[in-house]
Amino acid sequence: MTKVLRIDPLKPSPKLIEEAVEIIKGGGVVIYPTETLYGLGANPFSLKAINRLYETKGREKDKPIPFLINDLQMLAVLVEEVPPLGRTLMQRYWPGPLTLIFRAKKKLPSPLKGKKGKIGLRISSHPIARMILETLDTPLTSTSANLAGSRDLTDIQRLYQLFGNKVDLIIDGGKVGGVGSTVVDLTVTPPKILREGIIKKPLLEEE
Repeated sequence: MTKVLRIDPLKPSPKLIEEAVEIIKGGGVVIYPTETLYGLGANPFSLKAINRLYETKGREKDKPIPFLINDLQMLAVLVEEVPPLGRTLMQRYWPGPLTLIFRAKKKLPSPLKGKKGKIGLRISSHPIARMILETLDTPLTSTSANLAGSRDLTDIQRLYQLFGNKVDLIIDGGKVGGVGSTVVDLTVTPPKILREGIIKKPLLEEE
């Protein structure tokens, strides 16, 4: 059965974080907390892990997956360009619950870019997620830990009931925000809000 690790969200244990990272590096799938929801984490450079994630979530494979990144240096490796509005939004809301969609670099493997050549990225403000990214040093999938088309889940017991025999590790980081990130597509003019989450539309339009 799936292992559950209780990690203090305020002072994450480096040893426990390393255990989670080793699972991810080995092609495993983990559930981990962010400031918005619990996410399904897998290594995007492992096609086997990505396929398993899609199967676990029941997500159609033509639907792209968003990713967490560690810093702006990692961003530069993944995207073609950052428009001026993107820089403004990043300065204001990153780290935080804002996913920005960019044009992906053409050389990226297909799991990192959708069929339209786009990639959705954000930097999380959650201590556990941040430490995982710092230790992993690659992007990490951040699709919500629920079944495709179903309501979002924030209760660890419910997550265990649903995914207890499907993922390798569940990190219990306690309570999370309960609302998904706001998603903004910067590849179109004008930029388009695809989903309004924690950050509301009027705040974005102030920019």
